[in-house]
Amino acid sequence: MNFHTAIEQIVADKNNQVIELPSGWAQGRAFFGGFSAALSAQFLLKQFPPEYHLRSMNISFVAPAEPGEAELSYRILREGKSVIQVAVELQQQGQIMLSCLASLGKARSSTVTVASETPPDLKTIKDGPGLPEADIVPEFAKNFDYRITSGGMPFSGQPGRTFGGWIRFREEQQQLTTATILALVDAWPPAVLPHLDSPAPASSLTWTIEFPDIPLQSFSSHDWFQYEAFIEHAEHGYGHSRAGLWSEQGELLAISRQTFTVFA
Repeated sequence: MNFHTAIEQIVADKNNQVIELPSGWAQGRAFFGGFSAALSAQFLLKQFPPEYHLRSMNISFVAPAEPGEAELSYRILREGKSVIQVAVELQQQGQIMLSCLASLGKARSSTVTVASETPPDLKTIKDGPGLPEADIVPEFAKNFDYRITSGGMPFSGQPGRTFGGWIRFREEQQQLTTATILALVDAWPPAVLPHLDSPAPASSLTWTIEFPDIPLQSFSSHDWFQYEAFIEHAEHGYGHSRAGLWSEQGELLAISRQTFTVFA
């Protein structure tokens, strides 16, 4: 089952829904966290009118999910005139795998307009290597094309504060959605991995991601997108980074912050 087929399992008007997490998306021993987050976002967006734009998600990866049956549920914490605050959970076998607080908001007239941050200079798609065809590359990453043009290759022993480049879905060519953006952002490994000179496990612990209200109809999941993460601090097996995802034309599509763990 590919990404978009799995996303299409989600239906409207159901507070609880049982879905299938597909095989082929392993992240070490666990199911790819960005996919779990994407399913949660799609589930949420299906339950509310389209004028409620998903503004932000604050995600905790509570336990590693695995392929197979899972249950999504949500409850409204507060519903105001223009903003709805919602809690979402993904469970397997009665255990919480992912917990999320999300904010949806309708557009309002405002005198404040500030242009979004432009992307850094990530050179071109031709200027960086992709991930190698090697056993060390997680299974889920084989569903994406990468071009690393900022920072070093993971486990290359090249310390630096930035890491990123270009990314797209390798084969799937569907209209870009918020769920797709979540997968594209989390498909990048923690920005600290180029610091290591040998393989070691690392994963996201918490993730806050925000979505500027940009129309997505003209973008495809097979388009190239720009991504760069900046390490703010890392010590004692934990790190903190911020990142952005931009279209090839430089439109800001997501603002991301992660706390990650690294076992080295």
